[in-house]
Amino acid sequence: MERAERFYRIETLIKSRGCVDFTTLLGELEVSPATLKRDLQYLRDRMNAPIVWDAFERGYKLQPQAGGSRAPVQHELPGVWFSEREIHALLTMHQLIQGLDDGGVLSRHLQPLLERLQGMLGSSEKEATLLMRRVRVFSVGRRPVPSKWFELFGDALVRRRQVHMRYQSRGRRAVSERDVSPQRLVHYRNTWYLDAWCHARGRLLRFALDAVERAAVLETRARDVSVKVVEAELDAGYGIFAGAQAQWAHLLFSAEAAAWVCREQWHPRQKTRFLDDGRFEMRLPYVSETELVMDVLRHGAHCAVVAPQALLQAVRGQLAAALQAYGPGAGSRTDGAPA
Repeated sequence: MERAERFYRIETLIKSRGCVDFTTLLGELEVSPATLKRDLQYLRDRMNAPIVWDAFERGYKLQPQAGGSRAPVQHELPGVWFSEREIHALLTMHQLIQGLDDGGVLSRHLQPLLERLQGMLGSSEKEATLLMRRVRVFSVGRRPVPSKWFELFGDALVRRRQVHMRYQSRGRRAVSERDVSPQRLVHYRNTWYLDAWCHARGRLLRFALDAVERAAVLETRARDVSVKVVEAELDAGYGIFAGAQAQWAHLLFSAEAAAWVCREQWHPRQKTRFLDDGRFEMRLPYVSETELVMDVLRHGAHCAVVAPQALLQAVRGQLAAALQAYGPGAGSRTDGAPA
């Protein structure tokens, strides 16, 4: 039995029976006398459990309420349904959250829970810090999001309020003012996005939070769009590019790359199979070819585009541009850029 489970069992036994002697607790918990003594002391000192020894009844009971009442003090152990293994997993998740949480917005709100979990483990602050240092989260190419935006859009999302924002569209290199109704926050490839109903465009759009220049929560009620509709319209294609009109890519990976790619999920609706010669075939939907081309090029000669022709031409175009950038005379410019 895990330590946290023993704590729960001890308090449950005392509450249900009123008074329980030491021998009965030993039999129920199947632990040594020394372990039971440590558990009882920990419950009193660290968990503030009002457990007292009754010399007359020769057992442990909950301390009576003040004022002469015989009713026991009401007490609930915080979070004791977690086992030690589960607590370690939660502490590990905390490290992951810190890696996603620029400015510490989430960590700040989760800190009381974190301290309580550490207390349940009986860990000192030094031990807990060492434990969490054993988990490392690398974020290559992370685009930090100002904490004020994450908190503002998170608040509007929960309270179902519209947001007026000034947004920089990098693709069109334009800045616009618009009102949106937040529907969902999405973390993808080391940055945060907002899925929202855009009242100016009259449809669902995906916005990068790091491209927001100014924002304010309005008192106007947000337009509600069902999660199924949001998923159908924004998750149909490959990667972060939204849109419902998807086409299918047919990719073929070498036998060498197949050992790794076969374990990857590029899209929830992907269709895969091994060919007789060891190569690996993947078919997946996409809306915009931009991100898919980058991932195909990441595998170099180990990935070939079979169809559609437009995707194949896009990959060829990028390879030709790269070859030109690294052709004769490249690197000869004094500013370090390709010639």
